[in-house]
Amino acid sequence: MSLARSSLRVIVISRGRGETPMMPGMMGFAAWLWSSVAALPAATDWPQFRGPDLNPVGLSKALPDRWSKTENVEWVAAIPGRGWSSPIVTGGKVFVTTAVTDGKSKSPQIGTTYTTEYHRELKQQGLSEAEAEAKVYERDSELPNEVTLHYWLYSLDLKSGAVDWKQEFYSGRPPGGRHRKGSFTSETPVTDGQAIYVYVGNLGLWAFDLTGKLLWNEKLDASPIFGECGTGASPALAGDQIIILNDNEKQPFIASHDKRTGKRLWRTDRDVGTSARKTSWTTPFVWRNALRTEIVAVGAGTAVSYDLQGKELWRLSGMSSIAIPSPFAYDGWLYVNGGHKGTMFALKPGASGEIGPKDGEARPNAHVAWSDAKGGSYLPTPVAYDGGLYVLTEMGILTRFDAKTGQQSYKSRLGGEGGSGAFTSSPWAYNGRIFCLDEEGRTYVVKAGATFEALHVNSQDEMALATPAIAGDRLLLRTETRLYSLRGK
Repeated sequence: MSLARSSLRVIVISRGRGETPMMPGMMGFAAWLWSSVAALPAATDWPQFRGPDLNPVGLSKALPDRWSKTENVEWVAAIPGRGWSSPIVTGGKVFVTTAVTDGKSKSPQIGTTYTTEYHRELKQQGLSEAEAEAKVYERDSELPNEVTLHYWLYSLDLKSGAVDWKQEFYSGRPPGGRHRKGSFTSETPVTDGQAIYVYVGNLGLWAFDLTGKLLWNEKLDASPIFGECGTGASPALAGDQIIILNDNEKQPFIASHDKRTGKRLWRTDRDVGTSARKTSWTTPFVWRNALRTEIVAVGAGTAVSYDLQGKELWRLSGMSSIAIPSPFAYDGWLYVNGGHKGTMFALKPGASGEIGPKDGEARPNAHVAWSDAKGGSYLPTPVAYDGGLYVLTEMGILTRFDAKTGQQSYKSRLGGEGGSGAFTSSPWAYNGRIFCLDEEGRTYVVKAGATFEALHVNSQDEMALATPAIAGDRLLLRTETRLYSLRGK
């Protein structure tokens, strides 16, 4: 983006100084460059989960370093219902989804171990496995026959937070259950600047124009999800294709739909997963590298890359059986987080066939730049910034790797021994800072660099699991019931 804009500026300046007129070839290049720049998203656009490159880094020097429920708050909007999807931004508007429950909804709880701890307690009380599981489901799962939902897409003004419009795109029983830590709208929409594409796994795809008009809807069949935990893989755009990933317990697959009509273009069944589970919650990544464009999708046990027709290019083992973090690119390389107790990989473009470790043993491969067998994380996706790869665990351990060598710079607990132990949202970065939002609404601010230096903590004092969006000089942070626009003064 910056290269194209600066290149165009050089051409305009040169002509303005009376330099030699451009030859026809240069004129064609200038026309191509102008059309490319015109097609670029505005500086305030944030079109998908984790931003344009799935690596959430802000560019504005005016982005806030400190905030609270009142400090550096430009506006705050109440969002009813529950949804852990992230906001997206295009054309000066903010779009976000939510699901409103008729009656009561089971409230989330901080942390990741309370379900297994409850199961253990029940077994110690002498309950059978079936009895214990029934009680766990009763307490911690919300099943389709227990709730009636109203699914909404909101459009808010970026400058004021005022609701421009809202559209209810589905109502009724959900296609599957959810763990009460999750939500029925955990998938983040995606936009090309012309329409908003909403995906709810196992339920359907919707396209709305920027005024809220429904363009089309494509119903999708439901498949069983491990433990009735709900879905969470956000859609991606590859030209005119909407890419969706549905790793479920019946038959995992990746599919493409025409963004103009919603009709399916292709579907590829995925040979991923283990005998224990096949479900994943990762977002597919459209990797536009120097050699080709490919779609990378991490699954339980295996990551697979596809071409734009759904044909497999390469596969990589070493993933956890619980696949949640998403792949992304930085400085020409692909970073694949193997998940909880999985391997962290840095990959170069051009791979084919099977690469990486097999049967627990590493294999040399020219396209594996480096790997760390203990570098994976459970819930948050890492962020790469200023030469460093920052990996955050759900327990609040922040590890920095050199992005090119894989050498570990540090491994430190945020907040020290008394710090938070519950993180779901992905870290983000700007202005020499790394930001890590915990589930209680506290954002730990760390100085970027090879030495760990904690700076301060900002607090919203409300549960937060959604990854923020960065829109120019605004940080859009979603808590359980509110959406904040945070902006420096």
